[in-house]
Amino acid sequence: MRNASRDMMPGASIVDPDQFETEAEEHAYLERLSDIAAEDAAQFLDVGIDVAEAGRSGTFIQMDRSVIHAKARQEGVEVMGISQAQQRYDWLGEYLWRHIKPDKDHFTAKAWSQPHEGYFIRSAPGRKIEQPVQSCLYIARENFNQNVHNVVIAEEGSSLQVITGCATSPHLVSGLHVGVSEFYVKKDAQLNFTMIHDWGEQVNVRPRTHVRVEAGGVFVSNYISLKPVGTLQMNPTTHLAGEGAVARFNSVLVAARDCRLDVGSRVILDAPDTRAEIISRAIVAGGDIIARGELIGQAPRIKAHLECKGLILKEGLMHAIPELRGYIPGVEMSHEAAVGKIDQGEIEYLMARGVDEEQAVSMIVRGFLNVDIEGLPDALRQKIDRIISETQKDMM
Repeated sequence: MRNASRDMMPGASIVDPDQFETEAEEHAYLERLSDIAAEDAAQFLDVGIDVAEAGRSGTFIQMDRSVIHAKARQEGVEVMGISQAQQRYDWLGEYLWRHIKPDKDHFTAKAWSQPHEGYFIRSAPGRKIEQPVQSCLYIARENFNQNVHNVVIAEEGSSLQVITGCATSPHLVSGLHVGVSEFYVKKDAQLNFTMIHDWGEQVNVRPRTHVRVEAGGVFVSNYISLKPVGTLQMNPTTHLAGEGAVARFNSVLVAARDCRLDVGSRVILDAPDTRAEIISRAIVAGGDIIARGELIGQAPRIKAHLECKGLILKEGLMHAIPELRGYIPGVEMSHEAAVGKIDQGEIEYLMARGVDEEQAVSMIVRGFLNVDIEGLPDALRQKIDRIISETQKDMM
């Protein structure tokens, strides 16, 4: 299998998907999401999923291998399980496995041979879906390997927001999540995609994502992983295939003790006047982080920037790997990478204004994590702010 070696991360053994269970009990479908068990509802809320569905244009919830709720609440948007979408649309076969091949690695091979649903979300041509669609991929069974295949399509001239929360049951210790996702942003469309991870401390996570953006399209990705996780390895590829296409990536990462994160973003600027930005903030608090960023310029008049900043609070590894590749004259690409500690001068500056040392450090960490993440509903922005506050206390 190709790329299998990428699964090895510092201090972590190779994850074998065959060591996990692929069968799980069927969970009942819920017509009303408010009927979900209180324990599970609390977990959903922690990753931005509102069981009251207030301010949401649609909801998709999957528990283990079962779709337990899938419903659109606004005209112009579709939300359903991938198997239902395949039955409804013959043309969907043209999108599935189009850019991610089953033999990419042993995780995609498992997702191909033993699939467990996934979501299909689509905005109709020309429709501006102001309220976000929310989705949650949830693991409740111990040692379960959840294999999902997701497809999101923002049709021509449409706009769509998707909030995905990934989580596990409070009692769960270990598991494996493989998420194969293919996103399509058509001409002059916009897709804002926000993912919040809250997995268990020994859960292994392997997203495999490809994004295709056509002329005039805009793709914005916000990725947040602040809570402990066993291992996480992802490096989505975005192909800016049409003139004037834009991609922006924002990621906020925290690696607590025994966490191993290998997270990157790869953007191929393959058409004139395309733009890309990758912004990463990472804090090592006892774990390891590999922060990758790759920009590939293959067309005239492109502009792209990569910024990766890491902060080490407790002993671990912060490894920044920025890469730029230009192939023709006139490309404009830049990168900025920095790894360090909290500036003592900043602490002293705040203390001189009446803030004690602990509060000063706390304020600096909080400011470091607060990347300007665009396109978030106010309620979710407040939720993320609260999670940052809680995480900050754990780190200190």
